[in-house]
Amino acid sequence: MASRGHEDIFIGLDVGSTKVCCIVGLLEETATVPSVIGVGVAPVTGLRKGEVVDIEETVSSITAAVDEAERISGVPIDRATINIDGAHVESLNSTGLIAVGRADQEISVEDVRRAEEAASAVQLPPNREVIQMFPRSFTVDGQTNIKDPVGMNGVRLEVETHIVTGAVPAIKNLHRSIYQAGIDIEGQVLVPLAAAKAVLSKKQMELGVAVVDIGGGTTGVAIYEEGEILSSSVLPVGAGHITNDIAIGLRTDIEVAEKIKLKYLKNLAAKVSQSEKLKIEELGSEDGIISRRDLYDIVNARLEEIFLMVGDEFKKVGKSGMLPGGVVLTGGGANLSGIDEIAKEVLKLPVTIGKPTGLHGLTDKIDDPAFAAPVGLMLENMNFAGPTDRANAKIGETVDRLKKTLRNLLP
Repeated sequence: MASRGHEDIFIGLDVGSTKVCCIVGLLEETATVPSVIGVGVAPVTGLRKGEVVDIEETVSSITAAVDEAERISGVPIDRATINIDGAHVESLNSTGLIAVGRADQEISVEDVRRAEEAASAVQLPPNREVIQMFPRSFTVDGQTNIKDPVGMNGVRLEVETHIVTGAVPAIKNLHRSIYQAGIDIEGQVLVPLAAAKAVLSKKQMELGVAVVDIGGGTTGVAIYEEGEILSSSVLPVGAGHITNDIAIGLRTDIEVAEKIKLKYLKNLAAKVSQSEKLKIEELGSEDGIISRRDLYDIVNARLEEIFLMVGDEFKKVGKSGMLPGGVVLTGGGANLSGIDEIAKEVLKLPVTIGKPTGLHGLTDKIDDPAFAAPVGLMLENMNFAGPTDRANAKIGETVDRLKKTLRNLLP
């Protein structure tokens, strides 16, 4: 987070499998919602399934996206909240139990911290580390489902937490790429959790809802219930696999297959006759006429596989077909026409497409499910750095006023 006068700057940096996106948000002193003042996007070839495989290529892509965001926003960018992606990510739920420290048995912030530390003291292999930890609920002397126990009285304090872990080598490679691009890391957030920040309402999270972020090489899943995160995971399959399937099925290269995916796939959920033909100019005169049904079958088979894998994640936490808030699709893959209908059929839940809402500024540039995660990272940057810095700034202003008043009182 950076400051500009009485305004705060927040930055999200999403390093994905197919593109890097940098979002710059401006929060004015009297505003409650940031304005998007800069957007930078650059293609990336240095990642596979969310993990860095070529640091030099990744650094180049990050630099290009950051430079574009700087040019549009007019703000120098040297820090950001970043994403964590890749099938190396795992999550678990853990509990921590402590005895309340104070003699009068009033629960303090320090007690909550100790309980969270006890919950996070899980046995991890030496090549894994904790990325994020979320306290879900507290229990005080048997009284359950307490959101904030500070100030309550009790002897025993227990906390239920959701812990996200990742492989140390994958995380270090990503960090090294970002540092070499000249960016300091203020925080890191799992991709589907960042997307949820940008598209979910409190009501949806209370009811029970899932965000499914379909990226180029991975699909992130985050399940919420009673306002808290219940489960999170990253699947090693994404929209890029659909492109690969088209390339194999039509015997063409990846670039042509991507053009076909973007140009000719109209309403995947529609009933298509085998006799309906497509004239695909990109394939040339000899192979250019194919059955629309064959093309749709190739794509739908992969989408059904992705949503069956998502459904398995729901089953693991006992939420198969039991999310009143439904499923919200984000990520670039959510732009495929009719994908929501296919998801609805496979998951047996209501499905909508999620886009960032409620912001000001360059909203036309981010009105796309592909920008849910980077916008969410920008919003999360407010939590990582904003409140403390803004509080310090206000304290500094108060001290300055007191000094000025004392100087006026002196003879």
